[in-house]
This record gives sequence, structure tokens and C-alpha cells, in this order.
Amino acid sequence: GKPQQNGFVERFNGSFRREFLDAYLFENLSQVRDMAWFWRLDYNEERTHESLGNLPPAAYRAKLENSNLELCH
Repeated sequence: GKPQQNGFVERFNGSFRREFLDAYLFENLSQVRDMAWFWRLDYNEERTHESLGNLPPAAYRAKLENSNLELCH
């Protein structure tokens, strides 16, 4: 599809490229995997997201779990 149709994926890809791939020189593939794992944890658990009301995903999920709304899986 077009980038306009995949806005969330395009935004993630841009963030990953700018903040991770362009920011480091890697010595081997194992190092890339390890560092990417830590980057992903930060992105998915600690970092605030505009689309979630500037909350980190973990806090947003906890907020949903404590409300009467049902989570979509």
C-alpha cells in the first residue's frame, strides 16, 4: 500500500531508522539484535506516544484495564 494508508507503520519505520539504524555503527548481527530488542522495549513500554494521549503504552494499557472498557486483542 501507499504510505498514506499505513501511517502507523511508516511512523514506526521512520523512528526506528532515525533513532536506531542511523545512530549506531554495528560490529555484527548479534549486536544489532540485542540492541534492537532493548530499543523495542523502550519504544513499546516506556516512551510516550501521541496517539495514546502522551502516555507510554504500558501506562495506557493499565489505564484501560482499570476502566470499564474492554481491551481488543
